[in-house]
Amino acid sequence: MSKGKRFEEEPQLNMKKVFAVIIAIVVIIMFVLIIKGLFTKETSTGKISSESYYTIYKDNKYGVLSSTGKTIIEPSYAEMIQIPNNKNAVFICTYDINYQTGEYKTKVLNQKNQEIYKQYNKVEAISNKDENNNLLYEQNALKVEQNGKYGLINIKGKELVPVEYEEISPIIGIENSYKIKKDGKYGIVDHEGKIVIEPQYADIDILGKDNKSGFIIKNDLGKYGIVDYSNNQILEAKYNSIQKVFSNDLYVATDEEKQKLIKNDGTEVLKEGFSEIKEILSSQENAVIFINNNKYGIMDLSGKVLINAEYDYLTEAKTGYFIAKTGDKFGIIDINKESKISFEYNSIVYNKKADFYILEDSNFDSNVLNSNLETKLSGMILELNEDKGYIKIRQEEDTKYYNFKFEEKQEKDLYPNRTLFLDKKDGKYGYLDKNGKNVVEYKYDDATEQNDFGFVGVKTDGKWGSLDTKGNVVQDPTYNLDDYLLIDFIGRWHLGLDINMMCYNQQ
Repeated sequence: MSKGKRFEEEPQLNMKKVFAVIIAIVVIIMFVLIIKGLFTKETSTGKISSESYYTIYKDNKYGVLSSTGKTIIEPSYAEMIQIPNNKNAVFICTYDINYQTGEYKTKVLNQKNQEIYKQYNKVEAISNKDENNNLLYEQNALKVEQNGKYGLINIKGKELVPVEYEEISPIIGIENSYKIKKDGKYGIVDHEGKIVIEPQYADIDILGKDNKSGFIIKNDLGKYGIVDYSNNQILEAKYNSIQKVFSNDLYVATDEEKQKLIKNDGTEVLKEGFSEIKEILSSQENAVIFINNNKYGIMDLSGKVLINAEYDYLTEAKTGYFIAKTGDKFGIIDINKESKISFEYNSIVYNKKADFYILEDSNFDSNVLNSNLETKLSGMILELNEDKGYIKIRQEEDTKYYNFKFEEKQEKDLYPNRTLFLDKKDGKYGYLDKNGKNVVEYKYDDATEQNDFGFVGVKTDGKWGSLDTKGNVVQDPTYNLDDYLLIDFIGRWHLGLDINMMCYNQQ
């Protein structure tokens, strides 16, 4: 599943507008781990020339653009063209829409503007959302319809699931798993077409973040239980509800309107002293985070309260440390309620893969702390890239890269295939080649780093334009992008205002 909507290049933050929306940006950046490079991701070969495809918008019409800057489909469709996997030339066009009845038609075009997959009445991209509620498309499967029945094909047109189901829908927040309905019963199929759970339940949902965690099932009596990947019963279907909170053989279920912590054999572990269980700790304390009177606390599995319910938010970060919130400020405490970081930050995020904390203060600047809570970096976080293992940060007037060991890196070390490297001299921006030779003179008021397609954005006299891989002008600086959050170019096309659409425009 694409974690970055419909593009994989690296847009550039527009610093004129970033302060107005910095909180939203940081939230997106901090969860780039799920997103896997919302703003930055090289192709598998790392080459700038790798072709991909993006939606474009001009004169109230939509078309398709390749990453080389070539227009594949002229802007001619009233509805946005869906590109489920931008590495494949599969473009889903919607037309003949009846807004009163909701009826519409679809057709699929390739890079030659030829219609493909014509054997189906409809072909649709499968919309999903990540855990940050960002809209995205499933990359590995398309839903097809014929005579009122549904099936799945892969992006190249191979049938995965026969067209025989009453419904096929994504499981929100979970990639490559789909709920199927047949004869009024629900089951699960994966992106390869394997029936994981045969349609046999009144309803079904995934318990965790993938199929391997098991499934919450509902029987015909309206009661809930849990089965594993092989459809073996883990928890008897006798509960009013089951929450997506679990650890080892512990689960949170509701019985007679009361939440309980139970084992897989139904044995009750905790049933009093809380109104809701939010998290089962993975640490050695063998405890849970609970809520009482809308406040968070911690109790062990015997019911002993370790931390009173007095926080407005509480979650486990690294073992023994907890990110807590009082009022509108965040801090860090340990299991003994000892304050490790004072409550003075707008947000605190722990990145498990990088094993560090990012603390944002009231001025929207951040401190990056190692696992021992020692401050290692300070500045404005521009990007956290888990795939390549670096953090990009603005420190005063400089933008710098650091790996997860807090060693400074150069852009050319991280992106050796780039041909232009941003540089600043006497208050003006220009570009160097990988050998440090100046190849674009220092004459621009602002500029972006090179994206994975080889283009850069340059600004002069308040207007933006673009250069190609060699520093030649592709688009003279004529675009006013003062209101744009992200500055990014493919040829003469610039990224649109709504970053959730990830659509390129021309003015």
